[in-house]
Amino acid sequence: MNALLIAGTDTDAGKTVLTTALLAYWRNHFRNLGIMKPIQSGTGDRELYSQLSLNQSITEITPLYFEAPLAPPIAAAKENRNIDLALVWQTLQNLRASRDFVLIEALGGLGSPVTAEFTVADLAAEWRLPTVLVVPVRLGAIAQAVANVALARQARVSLKGIILNCVQARSPQEIADFAPPELIQSLTNVPVLGCLPHFTDPTDLDKLSQAAAALDLNLKL
Repeated sequence: MNALLIAGTDTDAGKTVLTTALLAYWRNHFRNLGIMKPIQSGTGDRELYSQLSLNQSITEITPLYFEAPLAPPIAAAKENRNIDLALVWQTLQNLRASRDFVLIEALGGLGSPVTAEFTVADLAAEWRLPTVLVVPVRLGAIAQAVANVALARQARVSLKGIILNCVQARSPQEIADFAPPELIQSLTNVPVLGCLPHFTDPTDLDKLSQAAAALDLNLKL
């Protein structure tokens, strides 16, 4: 498989930070790296990714876009449009055929709806996408990790690991208190691949690349 899905426990977990960090780090390892945000509602990630000089059109990065910053089924209904997953799938297949490796940032959390019948977890399983789960370091992180791993298992997602993300500046003691890696691994039986620090500038590619280099990225895709 030449693709990796970056999923999260919820919105603002840190998927974009991890995706950008992996992009900054892995573009030195893959000659022809691609990126995708399959569905986006409202402005944000596709605009950032289009500035990263990967020679991709914005429609190749995000084949389905809706104006309202809402769950796709709701945003699509407001525009009297359907969610064309066939278009998303074909765009992804074309990108994977033309690139050495593709990073795919999911929307929302694993339980977020893609359609009225389909969640992000369902999509990851149906499309057989190796997946990492981003868990934000804050109170409740342990329960979020356990619940999302349970959902991933129920949907039969190929979950390769968990990456913790400091959504705000955290001390080592706070990380150990809010999201202790050993306890999360013990409860979920999923490896914690590392922890991203808080970035005051989430577009600083040098610092993002250094942070990604410190993760255990031997995912055996």
